[in-house]
Amino acid sequence: MRRIVNAAAAAALALSVSACATSPGNITATYIPAATYQNFSCKQLAQEQRVVAQKVAELTGKQKRAATTDAVAVTVGAVIFWPALLLLAATEDEKEQLANLKGQHDALRLAAAQKGCPPIMTKPSKS
Repeated sequence: MRRIVNAAAAAALALSVSACATSPGNITATYIPAATYQNFSCKQLAQEQRVVAQKVAELTGKQKRAATTDAVAVTVGAVIFWPALLLLAATEDEKEQLANLKGQHDALRLAAAQKGCPPIMTKPSKS
């Protein structure tokens, strides 16, 4: 019986490691071409940069909380109570959406530079 419990715990731990939410600082931007925004005016680019930067900040906070929750669940599951690893399914990993927003931010910044627009001081959070 103990072997079954140990095997189940090991399987849950292996599954949990692959299911952990990624830390926002480890999420790289998806490539989005600056040409996507070629028809935007400088004013439109600046406005869109602000919107995207706000979304990046919000999603970064959400992703950071998910990564922290997963790290705690893995620690508790591995050390104390393996069924806690099932909590990992409850956290939402926004990795793809955050990578896309970071890519949009980079593309907007590049498009603005190519048009000679004044720089907007928005920067997506790295952490």
